[in-house]
Amino acid sequence: MNLDKQTPSRPPILWQPQSVGASQLDAFTRHIEDECAVQLPSYEALHHWSIANPALFWRAIWQWGDIKASAMGDVVIHDGERFDSVSWFPRARLNFAENLLRWDDDCIALVGLSEEGDRRELSYRQLRLEVAALAESLRQLGVQSGDRVAAIMPNVVETVVAMLATVSVGAVWTSCSPDFGFNAAFDRFSQVSPKILFCADGYIYNGKRVDTSIHSERLSEALSSVEHRVVVDFLGDAFVDNKRDALRVTTHAYRQLIEKHRGAKLYFEQLPFNHPLYILYSSGTTGKPKCIVHGAGGTLLQHLKEHQLHANLGRDDVFFYFTTCGWMMWNWLVSGLASGCTVVCYDGSPFAGDGNRLLDAIDDENISVFGVGAKYIDALEKAGKQPRLSHSLASVRTILSTGSPLSVHSYQWIYEQFKSDICLSSISGGTDIISCFVLGNPDLPVYAGEIQCKGLGMAVEIFNDRGESVVGEKGELVCTRPFPSAPLGFWNDAEGARYHRAYFSRFDNVWAHGDYGEITDRGTVIIYGRSDAVLNPGGVRIGTAEIYRQVETVTEIIDSVVVGQQWEDDERVILFVVVRDQADLTSELEQRLRQTIREHATPRHVPARIIAVADVPKTMSGKVSELAVKHVIHGRAVEDTEALANPEALQYFEEARRLLV
Repeated sequence: MNLDKQTPSRPPILWQPQSVGASQLDAFTRHIEDECAVQLPSYEALHHWSIANPALFWRAIWQWGDIKASAMGDVVIHDGERFDSVSWFPRARLNFAENLLRWDDDCIALVGLSEEGDRRELSYRQLRLEVAALAESLRQLGVQSGDRVAAIMPNVVETVVAMLATVSVGAVWTSCSPDFGFNAAFDRFSQVSPKILFCADGYIYNGKRVDTSIHSERLSEALSSVEHRVVVDFLGDAFVDNKRDALRVTTHAYRQLIEKHRGAKLYFEQLPFNHPLYILYSSGTTGKPKCIVHGAGGTLLQHLKEHQLHANLGRDDVFFYFTTCGWMMWNWLVSGLASGCTVVCYDGSPFAGDGNRLLDAIDDENISVFGVGAKYIDALEKAGKQPRLSHSLASVRTILSTGSPLSVHSYQWIYEQFKSDICLSSISGGTDIISCFVLGNPDLPVYAGEIQCKGLGMAVEIFNDRGESVVGEKGELVCTRPFPSAPLGFWNDAEGARYHRAYFSRFDNVWAHGDYGEITDRGTVIIYGRSDAVLNPGGVRIGTAEIYRQVETVTEIIDSVVVGQQWEDDERVILFVVVRDQADLTSELEQRLRQTIREHATPRHVPARIIAVADVPKTMSGKVSELAVKHVIHGRAVEDTEALANPEALQYFEEARRLLV
């Protein structure tokens, strides 16, 4: 294995697939060659074919994924040239939950783990029974197709059951994690008017048991549309009384609803391909959160494609992703049930158990596909962990990483200190598409710092400022052709004006995703950060990830955020750092940071100022909120601080602001 210093032209190859022709992607390629009488000698050829033949490709995905439907229809795509008028499988009738519950056997479907070591599992047969019982209870409570059901829940087995029951009756699911403050949850749910609110009596994080019963009671009363509150007894000391007349909303115990209709028949409403499935939310740190509506059919097709072809997920796999129910990765994880694998849900701190809780779970549960945020990998390294020495890790064959760009250094650390024979797949997409534009590939090599490939069926390109497609240059990540998992629109945006403004205002009929990236001549992709956070000193565009990658190599720095500050009719780069053990930012450390950035990036990347802070603000999904910091240092208000996991961190930037004048 060559871990030599990266060069701009050819970074080191860290992994090569050993078994040629053994993946599901290989089998799918052979299927396409046979069915369509074409020769596809490479992934690049397959990807080009998938873009050039969208009707053939997405029909093939439907057949490959064995979609369960009462009707498919003979039309795959209608008016497929424009995003604003395209219609996918217009004559199809199906149910999302039916496709996740296609198995009725004793194989383990769900495992729920807590940071305290509690464990619960359900087989596919048991899962179907619980979903059937809860779905019947929802029907008895008046839930109908198109109604919204909201949840402010931890990532536990009961949340998955509640989602599947909701979707089986044709209702629309929307969720937040229980650490969302009242205003953050209310700002989201109040826009979509849910009829039912699922909630837990509390959650556990970093050794603390947090009671949320009063919080959820207040939320259910404040949401005028909510008629029933369903409480999951998670902490073990919840008190539920269905006859509390002082409350407008009737409260039910989750377990009682299950037992009340135990043995009910499992029935799936058959609905159009574009029937609303999920409502997800933008971060909300710069304005009221956008309510992004995703359809059942497009979500299902896209997730099956990504799981089975790009992650090689199958029935024998155990699939884990560290996520909360307020992040799209929870929806992506749960869709693993459609591939028949075991899905592992974990609730709590990823660093519980002296930082070993997730690593222990790999060995204890035989996890084969292990998904985490890029910051988790960096934190393991900064903590001095050597997983290859402390754990077996024999079961894991794929690591998935998202949330922020994965640095070259983190790539190398995985192969040095985690496991050498592993496919490390960085993936990138987002809440906007509930899936990925670029992601992993079991048949391609892993280059340090680069995402392996564009997703099949996704016409991903990089545009320069003139709207020209470029290779080997930095620019805007775009998608030039429609795809099934594009949102149905935004809730309460009947004319589509906000939706169009969000994605299509820059380039006509081209999805501009808001990522700043590069496609290499190898077909790999590098993401440099969000376009709205791109730095522009002296008119030169710099992605924030280009600086983070260098800062992360300095072991004394455990976190950082970099932003541009308006300065003397230009912009200058400001780097805020969190120093390990709250030590001082010494002149020697500051000089080393500058030198590292200068040597491994360019002199233009070197910050004008480096300032130590105690913490950096992050969204509920763990992403650094560069825009919130930028607002604060320019004296602008952060409109929804409750959308941040740690809004108290903003005070450090208020204090630092006086140093920047």
